[in-house]
Amino acid sequence: MSIAVGGWLAYGGSGDFDSLLALAHTLKADLLSASFSICGDGRHINCVVDGDTFWFEAEKIRIADIDTPELSPPRCEAERIKGEAAKARLLALLNAGTFSLSTGLRDEDKYGRKLRTVTRAGRSLGSTLVHEGLARRWEGERHGWCD
Repeated sequence: MSIAVGGWLAYGGSGDFDSLLALAHTLKADLLSASFSICGDGRHINCVVDGDTFWFEAEKIRIADIDTPELSPPRCEAERIKGEAAKARLLALLNAGTFSLSTGLRDEDKYGRKLRTVTRAGRSLGSTLVHEGLARRWEGERHGWCD
C-alpha cells in the first residue's frame, strides 16, 4: 500500500484519497485464480457447472447477483442453447485472469452452494454476462427462459 501511495503522490496525486483506496483494494483483492475446465464426472476442484455455478478450490459457488438458463435439465431448446453459451462464457471469464469473491447478505443458498459475487478490477463478472444477454440480474426468483 505504501508503494501505491508513494507512486500516486509522485505522479501528481490530487488528494482524491478515496479513489486511491479503491484502486489499492482492487489491486489487493483480485488475487484468486485457477485453470478452470468444464465439470464432468469425478472430482470437482476448479470447474464450471453452468452459467452461474462453478467449483473453486473444491467449494461449490453460485454467483449471487445473476441467474442464467438451466442446463440440468433445460426446459426447452432455446434455454439449452443460451445455457451452454453462458457456461462457455463463464469458463472464459474465469480463465481470463485474477478475480475476487465477496459474500453478500447470505453465505449459502438452500443447496449448500456458497453465494458469492465474482469481480475483476471492481467489475462484476455477472454484470458482464447480463450485458452480453447470457444472464439476468437475480431478483429473488427464477424466471423462465422459454417463450
